[in-house]
This record gives sequence, structure tokens and C-alpha cells, in this order.
Amino acid sequence: MADRKVLAGARVVLPTGIVDSGRVTVEDGRIAGRTPSGAPALEIDLTGHWVVPGFVDMHNHGGGGASFTSGTVEEVLQGVHTHRLHGTTTVVASTVTGDMDFLAHRAGELSELAEQGDIAGIHFEGPFISPCRKGAHSEELLRDPDPAEVRKLIDAARGHASMVTLATELPGGIDSVRLLAEHGVIAAIGHTDATYEQTVEAIEAGATVATHLFNAMPALGHRAPGPIAALLEDERITVELINDGTHLHPAALELAFHHAGPERVAFITDAMDAAGFGDGVYHLGPLEVEVREGVARLVEGGSIAGSTLTLDTAFQRAATVDKLPVEAIVQAISANPAKLLGVYDKVGSLEPGKDADLVVLDAGFALKGVMRKGEWVIEPPVR
Repeated sequence: MADRKVLAGARVVLPTGIVDSGRVTVEDGRIAGRTPSGAPALEIDLTGHWVVPGFVDMHNHGGGGASFTSGTVEEVLQGVHTHRLHGTTTVVASTVTGDMDFLAHRAGELSELAEQGDIAGIHFEGPFISPCRKGAHSEELLRDPDPAEVRKLIDAARGHASMVTLATELPGGIDSVRLLAEHGVIAAIGHTDATYEQTVEAIEAGATVATHLFNAMPALGHRAPGPIAALLEDERITVELINDGTHLHPAALELAFHHAGPERVAFITDAMDAAGFGDGVYHLGPLEVEVREGVARLVEGGSIAGSTLTLDTAFQRAATVDKLPVEAIVQAISANPAKLLGVYDKVGSLEPGKDADLVVLDAGFALKGVMRKGEWVIEPPVR
């Protein structure tokens, strides 16, 4: 008998809208069409809950005490599992600035996990970023985005480079954007000191993502609007937002949603090792980070150093604090990043034929269940 489950009674969020008292059929690890009459199936009553697609995180440096930049294979898998426990069924492993040879070697290691399906790709955040907006990156290791070096990282990732964050105003930046676009890798504008005009030039060259909009870039000005205005106004750009209550004021998040619209927002965590693990002292690349009351800051200088956010918290905050429509949150946390990563044919929405990756939330949007490829990572309470 086929492995068939029917999740019944929940409010189900589909690409076409919300279905009250909906039914989601899962068969052999995928979302199936309607269950044939009389067909044997395990029916799970989820009345009073929400069922939404599994979350897709395209910018994540680690979790569960493990670093995606420097951890062993076992540690990386531990970090991936930590985020699955919080609803992220698809995750891209992000690195931080490091020596080029180290990053190339690391890309090779991470590409093996991508080939196994444990991660959805590799994001290189640094070293091609501005020393003026370096955030929690080692200034000594920063470099201009030489297309030859960008190509070195792409090649080392063996087809699994998903995204590269660059300060595109630096020498070689525009040529590097063109190179990335030619190879099907997302060119993301971030950790940048670019002007409005320089940002427009990068978008015209092929950049399509704003790395954690507002953070690590010049503030919006009325005479010098800088990158934020250019990134918000262009329909070709998807803006990443870290919705943890620390990186962004709620008004900034509202501004981004208002101008970009839910179809151009991607919620990310920018998580580091402490996500899902706790306060303490950690390392982000070569830099020491102290996490206190859930906020990560560099020990030297006090700059925010990634986050301890998990996407279930981002979802709940978006629904309860920011009062965003649930359909818009699902777009930002699942569909949009899946489309950018080129995996929307498999994940990012609850449609027949796709992987049965889904999250069960209660009426207050607290996480109660997680399914990945038809298997429960967290089994919801049965009524």
C-alpha cells in the first residue's frame, strides 16, 4: 500500500489563496492530487491549524552551534537539522569572508552536501564587499570583485553556487555581475557603499537581489537616495529582509513591503551558529561574536553579526506584529526564494507533484509540525 497521508481540516495556503477546512494529500513523499474514493490513507485532523509550504532560506550561515563556513560535515548537517526543526525545509549554506583558497576548498565540501540534497546551494557573502560597510566581516580579507576570482568560486562549487553578494561599485563589480548572470548565479547587491546611480548600473548589468535590505548600506536620503531607493523601485530586484525585530524597525519592513510588494520580498534569517542554540561566545569566520539575549554582536566594535533568527519566528512576527496577510508571508518565506533559487518546480508551494515539504502552525502562528519529503520532522499533535 502506498504511503498516503491526508492532512484534513486546516486552513491551507495555496498559490490561489486560502482554503478553509482544506485537505492536503501526501503520497510517497510528494503532494498528491485528490485521494481516490475509498483509497486507504492515514487521515490526520488538523482542525484549528494552518498548513503552509515549508520555508526556504536563501541566506543562512549556520545554527544549532554549527557554522556553515567552518564546521565539519556533521556540524553542517546539525545546523541544517536545527533549522528544519523550525520549519526551514530548504536551506542555502552561506559563507562569510575568508581567504580565497579556503573559500574555494569550502565550496567543494559544501557542494557534496548539495549533491546529496542536504542543502540547496551555496551563497558567498564576501570577500567582494566594501570595507566601508563590512559589518561582521574581516577587513583584512576583503578584496575587489575580480571576475577571475569570482569565477574561481563558481567553479569550485561545481554547479551549486546559488548567489554571490558583492559591493558592485568596487573595481570589477559590474563585470562580475555580468559574469554571474551569464553563469546563472544570483548577483546580490550588499555590504555596499554604492550611490543610487551606481546601483542602477548594477541592476542593468544583471543584479537581481538586495542582500538584507537597509543593513550594511547607506541610509535612504532625500538628496542622495543611495542604493535603497534604486533597489526598492526596480521590479527586477527581490529584497531580502531580516524580520527579527533587531535588524529592522517595523516601519522599515512596512516600507519595503509597500514599495516592493509581497512578490519581491524574501524573508531570510542571516542566521549564525547560535540560532536555535543559545547565548554565548561564537566565531563568525575569524571574528569573535558574543550573543546576549538572542542578539549577536562582534566582541570588538559591537557591530551586529548575523542573527539568531529562525524562520518560524519570522513568520509569527510577520503575522502578529507586522500584521501582514498570511498569503503575503508565504510568498516571502517560501515561494519567492524558491523561484529565485530555481527550485520552485519542487518546493515553495503546496501543489500536486511537488515535494511534501510543509509546516503546521496553530491559530497563533506557533510552529506545531514540520514535514519534509513526506516524513515528519516534528509530528503535530493529533486531535
